[in-house]
Amino acid sequence: MNQEVTTFIDSLNPQWKIDVCNQLRELVHKSIPGVEERIQYKKPHFLKDGKFAAVISPSKDAIAFMIMNTTELEVPKGFEGPAERKWLKIREGDSPDYDLLSQLLVQASSTL
Repeated sequence: MNQEVTTFIDSLNPQWKIDVCNQLRELVHKSIPGVEERIQYKKPHFLKDGKFAAVISPSKDAIAFMIMNTTELEVPKGFEGPAERKWLKIREGDSPDYDLLSQLLVQASSTL
């Protein structure tokens, strides 16, 4: 894991954002073997074979989790974005379906 990503996540406030980002980060690593991570455009990006697979994007009141390469996926309601990338906004108190996110990541990254 990249120390810059760790430092970025650890610097977030409040604590729930750190917890969600760490869960998402772990999920990406479990779902995409060999994934690389780095800070790019001031947020954590995850790459498979040099191509973007996912992004964690904190904002004032939410954490947006973006999955790339989603054109061929059936993405459930609650996700936003154009056909090629979809994101889910996670707010304090939300209970995202991490199993579903993992399945979508596996499917989306399988063709990268």
